[in-house]
This record gives sequence, structure tokens and C-alpha cells, in this order.
Amino acid sequence: MTSEQIARPDAPGPPGTTGRAGRVVAHARSVLRRGVVADVLVVGGFTGWALLLGLGADSMYALSEHLDSAQVLRMQLVSLVLTIAGATALCWRRRNPVVVAAVMGALAVASLLGTGGTNGFELGIAIALCSVAATRRARDVWVTAAAVVLPVVVVAWFSPLVQVVGTRVVGGDPDDPAALRSGLLPGLLADVVTPAWAVTALPVLVLALLGIAWGTLLRARWLRLAAVAEAERARAAEQAQQALLTRADERARVAREMHDVVAHSITVMVALGGGAAAALDRAPEQSRTALDELVATGRTALEDVRRILGVLHADDDATPWEPQPDAADLPRVVERFRTAGLPVRTRGLALTGLDQVDATVQLAVVRIVQESLTNVLRHATGTAQVDVDVRRLPDAVEVVVTDAGPGAGANTRDPGTRRGLVNLQQRAAAFGGNVEAGPHGTGWRVRALLPQPNEGEA
Repeated sequence: MTSEQIARPDAPGPPGTTGRAGRVVAHARSVLRRGVVADVLVVGGFTGWALLLGLGADSMYALSEHLDSAQVLRMQLVSLVLTIAGATALCWRRRNPVVVAAVMGALAVASLLGTGGTNGFELGIAIALCSVAATRRARDVWVTAAAVVLPVVVVAWFSPLVQVVGTRVVGGDPDDPAALRSGLLPGLLADVVTPAWAVTALPVLVLALLGIAWGTLLRARWLRLAAVAEAERARAAEQAQQALLTRADERARVAREMHDVVAHSITVMVALGGGAAAALDRAPEQSRTALDELVATGRTALEDVRRILGVLHADDDATPWEPQPDAADLPRVVERFRTAGLPVRTRGLALTGLDQVDATVQLAVVRIVQESLTNVLRHATGTAQVDVDVRRLPDAVEVVVTDAGPGAGANTRDPGTRRGLVNLQQRAAAFGGNVEAGPHGTGWRVRALLPQPNEGEA
């Protein structure tokens, strides 16, 4: 991973920068993000340092006193050519840092053999190894560093020209054998770690370690930024997914409500209308009562639909779904079906404690009774008896709706789309409950169990 991968060139410019000035500022920010300025500074710094050491070695260290002028000139030309090659190689350090590090090591060896010094390539090696450390694993970094630095160290130890140039760097006389021996180290170490070797190889080692350390810090920072960016992307994706799931749940809830309201109301209205038409001549008062109930049912359905649509169009996601039916509305719901012609017998509708359970459970009980009676009215025309039993168990609420089957001469029970049953199962599943529906004797039974512990047991 490189710094270009972390940069965000698409980020907006500073406020108020418009027109040509804005484009100039945006371009400048883009250039900075691409690391062009850093590359220019790095390559320029290396080039200046290498030229200073390579071309100014004679004046700084008086090499002409110990080397002929032709040899000094040749050393300066070699330094110039190698410096140009090194600067060119550093321009590719972001794309191929390992290759560039190898090239810098080879140029450093060539500089030692041709000029007697690294002449700035210790800095070039450090820069290249920094790029390697910033983009590669630790094992690859150390293997590359060893392959680059060790040849430089070995050549610095054995090259006679290094002894001449290196001795002059520390102010010694190459013609004096004592100047070729370190005065700080005893015995054999003084012959191995000579002043000339110290001023050529040690800078390479020290700067290489510093370059690796700096590159490792850069890599850690980039990886941390990348991890933060990845976490932000994952969080955004999770939020988007959660929003999709929320909308899907909302659509499913609206679909259930619409089905419960519309299917129930229309079924009751059709039954009331049919009953009113049949009783119009022989029982006008009953017909009028049925028509009044039909109108009331239609108004209630219209209010429910408006309530649902109001929630859909509301800006606030937390818009409540009030008013919602609860346990107190069960008698009214059942009475509406009685008016529509169902012989409903109830037990437990006024059960003490049912109004103490959670409001969502009360709504589920109402919808289960409503949907079950709607199905009886639709599929078991002329049934002799319908039983609605609501019981408060120690740890649940049980709803059982049983019919005696279609009456004589009625059509065979139509299986329908079973959408209503699916809605009931979804409602019960939301509380960890279940719904069982199937034949029972000559008729049909729906049994729903909604877990709801008593408050004393919770």
C-alpha cells in the first residue's frame, strides 16, 4: 500500500475557491496528495548531496595531494554519471522499491570502486529501503536490506581506493601506516574497523536502519488509516443494509396492516350489504341496522387506511401507529361480525388481566380474532356456530377460533391465497409464538399462542 492509495484526490477544495483560482488551488492540493512535491524534495536532496560529495571531494579532502589530477577528474566524472543514474532510479521508488534499492546498492558499490567513497549513495540506499519498508512485509525488508548493504560493506573493507579517500576524510595521511589503523579499538579490531571503513560503511549501515525505521512507521500509519477507512466503509455499508432491512420490515408491516384492515372490512361490508338486501322487504328495520353497520364499518376502514398512509408519508420514522385496537376493542370487533350474520359465541373477551399485557400483544390478539372471523365469514358461509376463546395462561395468551364448517348448501371451503394465515404466523413469530390452523371436526380451527409472562413472573 502506498500513500497514493490513502490520498483522496476527489476531496473538495477549501470553501470559497471558485473559478480559475479554485482550479489552481484544487490542482495544487492534488499535486500535494500525489506526493510529487515529496518526490522532488527527495530526488533533489539526494542529487545535491551526491554532487557535493562527488565533485567537491578534491577541494574538501585535498585528494590531488595523493592522487594524480587525471585520476581525480575521472573520479568526478564517475560520480556525476552515477549520481544522474541514482536520481533517475529514485523516481521509480514508489512503483518498484525493491528494484530501486538493488540499483542503489549496485551504484554505491560502483562508486566505491570508482571514486573511493559512497558519495551520497548511503542516502540513496536509505531512501530506497524506506520505500521498501513502507510497502513490503518485514521479512522482505530485511532480506532486501541485507542484499543491498552487505556488498557495500564488503567492498568498502577491501577497496584500496577507499583507504586513500576514507583516510583523507578523517584528516589522516594515506602514506602514514598509523593513519590506516583505528586508535580507538584494540588489537585486531583496529585493523578491521579502520577509519576509512568507518566513514564509508558505517554511514550506510546507520542510514539504512534509519530508513527502514521511518518506512516502517509510514507503513503502520498508512495501514492504520486504511483500516479506519475500511471500517468506515463497512459501517456505511452496514447502515445502508440496515436501512434496507428496516424499509423491508416497514413494507411488510404496512402490508399486514392493509390486509387486516381492508380484507376484514370489505368482507364484513359485503356480508352486511348482502344481508341488508335480503332483509329489505321482510325486515326493513334489520336491513336499516345492517346498512348503518355497513356505513360504520366503511368509515372505520377509511380511517384505518388514512392512518396507515399517514405513517407512510410522515417524515419522522418514529411516527406512532396510534390509535391501535387493543383488548378493549374485542367485543366491538366480535359484535360487528355478529351483525354481519356470524353466530359467534365468545369466552374470555372480558378476561381480567388481558388489558395488562403489552400493547403490541393486545393488537396481535385483536388482529388474530379479526382475521380468523373474516376467514369464517368468507369461507364457511352459513356455519352453525363460531367459538372465540381468549385465555390468559401463566406464561402466554392463547387465542382459539373454531367454526362448525360451511352450512348446508354452501360452497366447499375455498382455500384462498392463505395470505391472512401467513400474516398471523408472522405476527405470532414476532413474539416467539406460533399459529396452528387446520381442520377440526367438520369445521376449521385457528389456535395462536403468544408468549407473555405475568408481571409477577417476569
